[in-house]
Amino acid sequence: MSSIVPVLLLALAGILVGGVVSLVRQGATKFSIGLVAVLALLALAGGVLWLIPGDNT
Repeated sequence: MSSIVPVLLLALAGILVGGVVSLVRQGATKFSIGLVAVLALLALAGGVLWLIPGDNT
């Protein structure tokens, strides 16, 4: 189970980045673009940090 979580988070980040691109093309508000971009960055950071080896006790 723990090996699929980073894959899902990175996939979510990719979908959200695509959403940011789409919002920019549609001329959405800066707030909505920023919100989706922040969520994309959080998902990306979570996926990358999940892959870092650590103490599993």
